Amino acid sequence: MQNTSSIRQQIIDTCRNMNAAGLNVGSAGNLSVRIDGGLLITPSGIAYDAMTVDQIVEMDMDGRYYGDFVPSSEWRFHYDILKARPDVDVVLHSHAVNCAILACCRLDIPPIHYMIGVAGGKIVKCSGYAPFGTQKLSELALEALGPRMACLLGNHGVIALGKTPAGAFHVLEEIENLARIYIGTRALGGGTMLSDKEMDVVLERFKTYGKQAKDMDPSITERVEPPVFGGAKRR
Repeated sequence: MQNTSSIRQQIIDTCRNMNAAGLNVGSAGNLSVRIDGGLLITPSGIAYDAMTVDQIVEMDMDGRYYGDFVPSSEWRFHYDILKARPDVDVVLHSHAVNCAILACCRLDIPPIHYMIGVAGGKIVKCSGYAPFGTQKLSELALEALGPRMACLLGNHGVIALGKTPAGAFHVLEEIENLARIYIGTRALGGGTMLSDKEMDVVLERFKTYGKQAKDMDPSITERVEPPVFGGAKRR
């Protein structure tokens, strides 16, 4: 049996950090992490500041939950996304203000800034609306995500994906910042969007973004090049 104590604490810490960073308010939002044979997910209606590791809910991949606490009302899209996307292990949802503003206007985030590449595509799509906690919302979320790492939920909020809670949190931070930038450009009458060709280069370069030299694939032609290596220590 997998020891999940550390993962449970990471879930709580990430949710608390999300609120502290102004990326969510109160007990809104939720977080899930893939584990062996299932997932762990935040419980329904319990404030993050009061949440304890034993209240994190375990579910299996047949859609059943175990223990004394009911999972988040949004368990359906967590469960469906983790089933449909073996490339990700974490689903993070929040009501980040700028993302929610765009979601309430049913606006996608277009390629206004190259950091849109953090979400793994040329756009962050906004889904249609469905009531929270419904299977229809889950279906709309999967459609808006496609192969990407984030989407907006119509009249609702944002979903960010990752391999780790920290990774999903980073995606959420970037998408909220992009939403703020996009709202600002619209207030000034618009902005200059990056072209498909320019975004192709961005996405290629993102394959080596944030990586150390030893982790870079030399076959990637459009890669982030470090300066010349001068040795282990400067003399």
